[in-house]
Amino acid sequence: MEQRVSLITLGVADLARARTFYERLGWRGQEVEETVFFQAGGLAVVLWGRDKLADDAGLTDRGTDGFGGLSLAQNVRTREEVDELLRVAAEAGAAITRPARETFYGGYAGYFTDPDGHLWEIAWNPGFPLGPDGSLTLPDLG
Repeated sequence: MEQRVSLITLGVADLARARTFYERLGWRGQEVEETVFFQAGGLAVVLWGRDKLADDAGLTDRGTDGFGGLSLAQNVRTREEVDELLRVAAEAGAAITRPARETFYGGYAGYFTDPDGHLWEIAWNPGFPLGPDGSLTLPDLG
């Protein structure tokens, strides 16, 4: 199996509400058959009805809190961008779960949840510089 993620699908309670939220963050999506696709760098973030996703995956547990031990993260180029993106997210309807703060690794980060409870981290990490296209390549951590 290749070390790669192609799509991240978020199961949402209300597709229109979720799409509006992400568009208020500045994202632009395309809807096909009640599924919204957003290009996110070299991968895609997909919004799909939570019940449809659970059915497709063969799941019977339909918890609704959005937290399944997973967070999505967007690394940014500056500390100031962390504060700005958290502000934009709050204005779009996000709940800020942890305001931006200094991190143990010498960076600066905060968290929010989208309207379905999916957890996002916005982080500036000086040890993980971003490429011109926003891509992250892990440094040699050895």
